[in-house]
Amino acid sequence: MITVITTIAEPTACVETLISKIGDTHGLIVIGDKKGPFSYGTDNTQFYSLEDQFDLDFELAHKLPMGHYSRKNLGYLLAIRQGEKCIYETDDDNRPNAHWKVRSKEVKALRAERADWINAYGHFSRENIWPRGFLLDRISDPSSRPRHDGRTKTLSAPIQQGLADVAPDVDAIWRLTQNREFSFDRAESLALPKGAWCPFNTQSTWWWEEAFPLLYLPSHCSFRMTDIWKSFVAQRCLWEMGHELVFHAPEVEQDRNVHNLMKDFQAEVPGYLINEKLTSILEGTKLLSGAGNALENLLRCYESLVEHKIFPQKEMDLVQAWAADVLKPSHQKAEL
Repeated sequence: MITVITTIAEPTACVETLISKIGDTHGLIVIGDKKGPFSYGTDNTQFYSLEDQFDLDFELAHKLPMGHYSRKNLGYLLAIRQGEKCIYETDDDNRPNAHWKVRSKEVKALRAERADWINAYGHFSRENIWPRGFLLDRISDPSSRPRHDGRTKTLSAPIQQGLADVAPDVDAIWRLTQNREFSFDRAESLALPKGAWCPFNTQSTWWWEEAFPLLYLPSHCSFRMTDIWKSFVAQRCLWEMGHELVFHAPEVEQDRNVHNLMKDFQAEVPGYLINEKLTSILEGTKLLSGAGNALENLLRCYESLVEHKIFPQKEMDLVQAWAADVLKPSHQKAEL
């Protein structure tokens, strides 16, 4: 397992805690940007400054915008190139809590009953809270609250999302109206069945090898939607692989960086307006069944989203570069 983050800051207290958790066995890949950092002095860390990234033999390194979260894609590609079997992605303001552990693809979870949209946060709290990217007109809809038969099942889940306490990943509307520290209940993990949409993020997310092609973060969209729209594409492809998305009780606490909430709201408006249309387009996109078709299905999803003008054509250029880089042969891990 290796952890991937992108940052413009020196190592935070959250990263130091993460390093102590992953120990000597597991490494960290850090992707910098034009604002920095210019070095990264943590143990077991591979650090790539912006200049280092341009020296990589990835097509994507020269095509990704600078000053953008999507440069994290290079961290994923490095992990894939090094032959990693599991990638844990997070941010530098997420501190592992006492429940954080290296996870297995095989997991016990409750399976939610079928619904077209399921608010996974509703499984871990009875309070009025929803994930960033969830449909606003479904927030108060009783049908979006998870239901299950109370029996856990063992699943193979190549994408697993851990929740965050203190400052959960919610939208600007929740923060503008209810902004406060928040803690979820410690409930059993929850699996969402095929056809049930729920956005997930990049704050504390586990990926296994067969789902690696779905890690791609788009660039030509709002910065508050890049990981959310990534999650919708990943879910659509995951269903064709015969797998379900799993959510876990909180495994991190977010020491959230300062945000301008009105700017966040403005950046989330595209999602409020078109997330339902976007997921409908994905549902109508013809994909190939089977675990080995993840990369082809990712390409088909973006072709469809470009055709419907959710993304501009220049996003497709990046997706094709990603695909070419994913297919390059892997090699042994670099020295930390």
